[in-house]
Amino acid sequence: MRSAAGHIPRKRFGQNFLIDDGIIASIISVIMPRRGDNLVEIGPGLGALTDPLLTRLDRLQVVEIDRDLIARLHGLYPPERLVIHEGDVLEFDFAALGDDLRVVGNLPYNISTPLLFRFAAYARHIRDVHVMLQREVVERMVAAPGDSEFSRLSVMLQYRFDMEKLIDVPADSFDPAPKVESAVVRLTPLHPLPHPARNETLFAEVVSRAFSQRRKTLRNTLKGMVSAEQLAALGINAGARAQELSVADFVRIADAVSALA
Repeated sequence: MRSAAGHIPRKRFGQNFLIDDGIIASIISVIMPRRGDNLVEIGPGLGALTDPLLTRLDRLQVVEIDRDLIARLHGLYPPERLVIHEGDVLEFDFAALGDDLRVVGNLPYNISTPLLFRFAAYARHIRDVHVMLQREVVERMVAAPGDSEFSRLSVMLQYRFDMEKLIDVPADSFDPAPKVESAVVRLTPLHPLPHPARNETLFAEVVSRAFSQRRKTLRNTLKGMVSAEQLAALGINAGARAQELSVADFVRIADAVSALA
């Protein structure tokens, strides 16, 4: 096990540093970095993944917000090997890093959902994403229609990515240990999209409305947007709940609403 190297983790940045060498090796193994890869690490922290990544890459880019950790990284790695982008990852322009981008990181759990949606917004520039998240979030991401964990997050991410849960990570793999278990997940952008929506903004609104009250049926949650009769014409039961529908079902509803506009 590693240690936090004297750095005091900051709660406002959601810092929990990975210290388990076995887990670190497993993560590097599933990423399979190659010398010329265009790879960016989110929140390198104390370098648990940064060190082994740099042994396999010609150059690594990182996004870090903590100035103390940035100063530490500058002291450890030459700028031609490690390119540091200082700032909030939720405001970072991933397109500026070019195409065929590979994203890795132990994501701060307090911003994980908005950050996942940000990856989706830049999906056309990304080859793959390997990130560690709260296990509960990962299970929602990969859940299938009908599962209790199937949610708005499931639909919105499955619309744009193929996803696979790879590694379970116990809490004691971190310093400080979080109160939740974690997991590593792989996201691979779908090119082309298997079910492209005519209007993606409207698609997102339909999904959000449908899941706004999970116990209510589509007849109620989508009232004023689409009628029970219109749902029936699409082959969708208005008495169903949102978690019973597939991504393709939601796209069909959104396209029908778009056609009515």
